[in-house]
Amino acid sequence: MRRLTWLLISAVLILGVLNGCAGAPSPTPTPTKTPTPLHRIQATPTRLATKPVLIIATATPAKEVSVRPAAVTPTPPPTPVPPTSTPTPVAPTATPTLTPVPPTPTPVAHAADYMDVMSSPDYGIQAFLWWRPEIADRDLNLIKEAGFRWVKQTFAWEDIEGAQRGHFDWSRADRVVEQVNSKGLKLIARVSTDPEGGVRWAGPPPQNIPYFAEFLHAMAARYKGRIHAYQIWNEPNLAREWGHKRPNPAEYVEMLRAAYQAIKSADPNAIVVSAGMAPTGTDNEQAMPDDKFYRLMYRAMGGNSDGYFDMLGVHGAGYAAPPEVSPEEAAADKPRYGGERFFTFRHVEDIRRIMVENGDEDKRVVILEFGWTRDARPNSPYYWHGAGAGIDDFKQGCYIVRAFEWAKHHWRPWIGVMTLIYMPNLDWTQDDEQWWWSIMDPSPLGELRLRAPYVMIKNYLTKGVIEDQCRR
Repeated sequence: MRRLTWLLISAVLILGVLNGCAGAPSPTPTPTKTPTPLHRIQATPTRLATKPVLIIATATPAKEVSVRPAAVTPTPPPTPVPPTSTPTPVAPTATPTLTPVPPTPTPVAHAADYMDVMSSPDYGIQAFLWWRPEIADRDLNLIKEAGFRWVKQTFAWEDIEGAQRGHFDWSRADRVVEQVNSKGLKLIARVSTDPEGGVRWAGPPPQNIPYFAEFLHAMAARYKGRIHAYQIWNEPNLAREWGHKRPNPAEYVEMLRAAYQAIKSADPNAIVVSAGMAPTGTDNEQAMPDDKFYRLMYRAMGGNSDGYFDMLGVHGAGYAAPPEVSPEEAAADKPRYGGERFFTFRHVEDIRRIMVENGDEDKRVVILEFGWTRDARPNSPYYWHGAGAGIDDFKQGCYIVRAFEWAKHHWRPWIGVMTLIYMPNLDWTQDDEQWWWSIMDPSPLGELRLRAPYVMIKNYLTKGVIEDQCRR
């Protein structure tokens, strides 16, 4: 069966090559320690469309145009580029009054309390369900059929309460929650704002924390029992995510505490997950190393995370390294892996060690983003750990499956959901960095463009099959 599956995938890819795909990537260059973030490079990269099971249409219909593009935050490189300008937020005109919360601390739930909700490991993927109901329905079916149990979706604060305090538009949120629930999937809601827009009436963090908590209470009350986990903000160790000022772990901890109380007072069973940090070694006004940020978070919490989060969120991009490569190996081999501990999937273990040092061994880690890119654009800052590192469709799929295997054999019972990136946004093109991380191509209805990673993941999660070529 494994050989047949591999032959089917290979045959589809060969057909793609015969139809005009570009050749194999060039040899691995020496990686740059601090690649820069997203640029929209005009290039013609390799495109390998696979179709091992379903029919691929021969004509490409016109791309559907959304009223507003979905809000996404790509997995950032180690060093962010300083923003070109700092927007001046509109200061609030009144001090908010939060919905009352219990005067005594909400009982803290630990890993054992969530065994019926979240396995160790468990499997999820980030999707883009907000703007097109028909694409959302199709993608949720594909997610379910592939064996994933969780889906992560961004609920941008500005899309719901952006116009004015207390004026909520729940229409799209209601539909997304209903669609996910109807498929029998569990939902992680990433609640944050767009760095360049946001909720202007509330101001930037930490100024907006009381307003944000008020919003989270309303959201948790509305979707009690239907949103299973909340991710609180995104990558606050980057200035662009923290009001375009130096990241401040103590301020983020203040946000966590307010968010935890607001959510738990409305839905005590909801899982509160801290934000994942951008893996980086940069320490300046624009970024803070993720491990330093986590340590300072624990210091700000007095070494006790109870009342702040139920599970710790991390990001675990693999860069150029196979999933089994240790942080020590990555740091010692700059030509192959980049020369930094965070240039490896197993950097998650470094963050876990910080948890244990602070007495949190009974809490779980949730990987909120992980994956490998096959970026084949020669001028892309991601090329060095994509096609430049020899990562193509097959290797991308193998690395993801082997990452699941590593977690199963080495990270139990403390690993929770492993959230892969991405099910693609229909608007992405090969000029978008995110396109190369996705496990399939953006596909209009009637034209399903699967790739090898989707098929390999499906075979692993639904049948336990690991292709022979993926074994070390």
